[in-house]
Amino acid sequence: MRIGILLFEDVEELDAVGPWEVLASWAADHPDEAQVVTLAREPGPVRAAKGLRLFAEHGMADVGPLDVLLHPGGRGTRPLLKDEDHLAWIRERRATVPLMTSVCTGSLVYAAAGLLAGRPATTHWSALDHLAQLDPTIDVRPDDRFADDGDVITSAGVSAGIDMALHLVARLAGVERAKEVRHYIQYDPAPPI
Repeated sequence: MRIGILLFEDVEELDAVGPWEVLASWAADHPDEAQVVTLAREPGPVRAAKGLRLFAEHGMADVGPLDVLLHPGGRGTRPLLKDEDHLAWIRERRATVPLMTSVCTGSLVYAAAGLLAGRPATTHWSALDHLAQLDPTIDVRPDDRFADDGDVITSAGVSAGIDMALHLVARLAGVERAKEVRHYIQYDPAPPI
């Protein structure tokens, strides 16, 4: 299972790093089950929304085959909504990647690319109306942490990406494997305040 996490300028840090932690923890303990890679338009450093520098191992053109693509959100998604090259690349991946996932406003990019027509989807609470405006046929799920519609999974904002990634592990490798990962990262979804 080869999972690619897409990076871009002004990506929301936890949108990418939260799922990375979950999925890379799974892959580290079970390399026969999963591999996680990062990619961006070009390989190299990417500046995230709050200044963290992330590193893309691959470029979008040379990442190779993926079983899962994860598109995070953040302020950087807004220019991508009008970036025809990016949207075309997303549509091309839809044809070859069995499972497309998004965190936060990554779902806006999927909507702009036409991937969410007639599907249930969610996003960050502040972007729910924008999601509906991009495609009125989307069944917007404001109360869902994530919406799994088979070959497309979208999650709500920021920390919801961790929940979606744990769901992804459970779906791809079983509930016990997801519980192992959750225990390792010591993730307790009950908020402390």
